[in-house]
Amino acid sequence: MTDDAPACPECNQTLKSGGLVLSKRDEDGRRICRSLWRCAGRHTWWQWADRPAEPLEVCPVPELFR
Repeated sequence: MTDDAPACPECNQTLKSGGLVLSKRDEDGRRICRSLWRCAGRHTWWQWADRPAEPLEVCPVPELFR
């Protein structure tokens, strides 16, 4: 089994999955899950689950997922 976890764009540590968050995407009005990722350095990132090739974005509300 390979480890496909991305690296943190800020500190380069391996990110750990934090689950999925259901969100509404503004550009198309669809309800889509976001993949939540965290590193040991306490950075929290997310990305659209249906767009895994897009870069990670800083999660604007990390305190909701601690």
